[in-house]
Parts: sequence; structure tokens; C-alpha cells
Amino acid sequence: QLQFVESGGGLVRTGESLRLSCAASGANLEHYTIGWFRQAPGKEREGVACIIPLLYTTTYADSVKGRFTISRDNAKNMAFLQMNSLKPEDTGVYYCAALGGPVPLTCTIDGYGRYGYWGQGTQVTVFS
Repeated sequence: QLQFVESGGGLVRTGESLRLSCAASGANLEHYTIGWFRQAPGKEREGVACIIPLLYTTTYADSVKGRFTISRDNAKNMAFLQMNSLKPEDTGVYYCAALGGPVPLTCTIDGYGRYGYWGQGTQVTVFS
């Protein structure tokens, strides 16, 4: 059973950076699409970014394009989310998730229910 542990969250000022890590166990991440999602208090969980296996094609939410970068290191069985130029609206609990099945040509972050494996989340708080 694939499991995740996220880390790297924290309390930062507007404009600062954080790098979130997602360590997987129980299965090899190599064959999974990885997604990062976030949920702010009182709001729906929303997709932030995703990356497919093999070709490493990525998809980003419009709100984070140019500021966030998703990556993966299959050798370490880990995924990452580099977050730069953070804003207060980026505040929330960040989750990594995995989607198995046939390797797609691209990935989607619309509909978090597609992703069957989730971590416990890490809190990111950005203050101005």
C-alpha cells in the first residue's frame, strides 16, 4: 500500500519560499502520477500541480504558474513542490497524492477524487 509523508511546511512572510517534500513508501513512485493539492480553512481542496511518470510532463493551477515547481526523484521515491514568491492566499494544508493506472500524456488536477493515495498534509502559512 502506497503511503506518503509530507514535510517542509511552515510559517513564512509574503515573498518568501518553501520547498515541500513528499516521501513515499510501500510502492515505487516511478509508475504513478503525482499531484500536490491544498486546502484552506473553509474552502474546497484544490489542485496545485501534477507530474506524470516517464515524460515528467507537468500541469499547474493558474494561480501558481511561474511561482511553483513540481518535481520528482524516482530514485529516492520522493516528490517535491518548490514554492517561491509566496502569497497569503497560498496558505493552507498541502497534500501530495498519487494516481496509478496507464501512463497518461498529461495529468489533471481537476477533481482530487481521481487520486487514490494521500498523505496527511503539511501546513503552509503565509503572512503579510
